[in-house]
Amino acid sequence: MTMATSIDPPQEDLGTKRFRAKRDAILAAAAQAINEQSAKGMTFADVAQRVGLNTTSVTYYFKRKDDLAFAAFESTLDRLQAMLDEAAEEATPRARVAKFLSLNMARLTRIADGVEQPMAVLSDLRAMEEPMLTPLMNGWREVFRKTRSLWGAAANRTQTDLFGARAHVLLENTFWVPVWLNRYERDQYERVEDRLFDVFDHGIAAGDARWTPRLLDLSHETAEPGREAFLLAATRLINELGYRGASVQRIASELNVTKGSFYHHLDAKDDLVIACYQRSFDTIADAQRLAETRGGSHWHRLSSIMATLLDVQFSHRGPLLRTTALSGLPGNVRQDMVDRSNRIARRYAGMMMDGVAEGSIRPIDSLVAAQALMALQNAAFDMRKWAATMPRERAIAFYASTLAFGLFDDRVLDA
Repeated sequence: MTMATSIDPPQEDLGTKRFRAKRDAILAAAAQAINEQSAKGMTFADVAQRVGLNTTSVTYYFKRKDDLAFAAFESTLDRLQAMLDEAAEEATPRARVAKFLSLNMARLTRIADGVEQPMAVLSDLRAMEEPMLTPLMNGWREVFRKTRSLWGAAANRTQTDLFGARAHVLLENTFWVPVWLNRYERDQYERVEDRLFDVFDHGIAAGDARWTPRLLDLSHETAEPGREAFLLAATRLINELGYRGASVQRIASELNVTKGSFYHHLDAKDDLVIACYQRSFDTIADAQRLAETRGGSHWHRLSSIMATLLDVQFSHRGPLLRTTALSGLPGNVRQDMVDRSNRIARRYAGMMMDGVAEGSIRPIDSLVAAQALMALQNAAFDMRKWAATMPRERAIAFYASTLAFGLFDDRVLDA
């Protein structure tokens, strides 16, 4: 993917190793800054300091900050496409997905070994402005198309829908793994890869399980309905544009209220994101508690939680706040949010362990499977337009089947 902007280096410098090495170092530093602070929070001064240059030297390679952010995002998209192209050479869908996962885990291993730098996360992609937004979004669509093609050519619209759900869950897990992989020792990475692919391959449910969830009633009265509406609007915008892309003014405009109304509900922008996270985490925890109270097999409890939260993500009641907003928060606050996320994941893991003992859930690594489930429910908001093209119940079943029964099991088509 290429674009003629000021990010293109002078022709006489293209062949020099020194120029390329310095440019690559700047891009790697920019990726780190984006991952920590978001694209809009990144500064030339910070990037320059990371590579031991002055700001003027950075502007020799990238005239504007947006040029640098564009190049960092473009590099991520190009690397994803290269891995997908390599995976596509395998003979079967199962082998292609296994290869793509293996390539990603190898990349994360090199990062842990200090021989490769992380890619820029794509959470702020939609916050970029034209003329850079269109080529980046085209690049993302190509990544999605190539991921979906790992399952081969779809024979009909139903298969296209199912393959799309599988592609999205696979990609989102690719982006989520680096968040939790640091809880494992370096020599455990191969085991993590095997256990994660086992979930992709065979799913969570026991072999004879069916998809028969029962939606949980999460409705309850709130003391401040105006504040709830504000948090919903803010969550939608932050999910779409990232923490810094969703300005206070844009959030207020979404609700057709004044900017001053924002400060009636919250004291600062960080308070807004924290409140959105708390609302989302409370929603998930409520679903977990309700399912446990209702009883039934642990698979039925887990599937009911999955269905309920996907219904929230696909409906006007949602969404849940994506973890991509974490990059804009102060370090101590970010850690608090990650800790709450981990407690929710551990509750899922406990439910799965009990289900394994009961026989309604396959013998799996429940800690790994719980993180895969966190990625699924966290990212479902992005598929709301896809979900709107079919009955809600069907969309939920298709999307949930990716982890319920695995990425290669078609029993959901018979449900």
